[in-house]
Amino acid sequence: MKPNPGRALLVFSLFSLPLAAQPPSVKTEVIPITEAIPEDADIQKVIAPLAAEIKASFGLPLVEAPQGLFRGRRGEENLLGYWVSDVMRRAAQPLVGMPVPFAITNAGGLRANLRPGQLKVGDIFELMPFENEMVVIELTGAEVIQVVKEGLLRRGGEPCSGVKAKIEGPPEQAVLTVTWEDGSPIDPEATIKVATTDYLYGGGDSIPTLKKGRKPFTTGVTLRQMLLDECAALGKAKKDLVSPPPGRYGIPVPIQEAIRDKKLKL
Repeated sequence: MKPNPGRALLVFSLFSLPLAAQPPSVKTEVIPITEAIPEDADIQKVIAPLAAEIKASFGLPLVEAPQGLFRGRRGEENLLGYWVSDVMRRAAQPLVGMPVPFAITNAGGLRANLRPGQLKVGDIFELMPFENEMVVIELTGAEVIQVVKEGLLRRGGEPCSGVKAKIEGPPEQAVLTVTWEDGSPIDPEATIKVATTDYLYGGGDSIPTLKKGRKPFTTGVTLRQMLLDECAALGKAKKDLVSPPPGRYGIPVPIQEAIRDKKLKL
């Protein structure tokens, strides 16, 4: 048979097309970062001035905190968390242009206490190392109460601002009451603006009702920046940073123990 150059080209093309479409072979390797890896002089030249600048900025003074602010443990109230949630609520209101009656964050996101003395920029980065951003959502009053309840069952009460909660009765027949901070009742049908974090709104830390939030407003501001701004404003005004008053959660010791043992039913 006489060779057909056109047919040969077609056959070659049919075989070559799938091969050409395949991605190049890629090999991956995990390289542990250890002391055995020598420093790269060129990279060090780039990093050194940046590291020096960051180190210097972390040492900048912000405000005096004579008593410090501390996270609650073993049943103590989380005054540090109350302060953070108060800052969130105050910062949210001008951003959305209306009252924000309730704010909540998570105790697990507070990674360091604020020790007594002069606070510096680095102290706030230790407290809030994450890039969590504040989000404002809408919930009903009933959903706000449910959020508080879920935080109680999860960790004995997540830091919040705007409400008070108390549990009465024995653990087997406990009764939860949640009111506004002035003691007035929460209308379960009312629409409430709620400040929280993108982490919690996304379902983090087992407060599922926050995921039901409607009309989410992403502020574009991190919690850490809010805290830095708050401290800087206090320092500029020659005011001290002091703890908010306790009393947002009233939880008898037997109830606290039942929460720790995961035996409380509400």
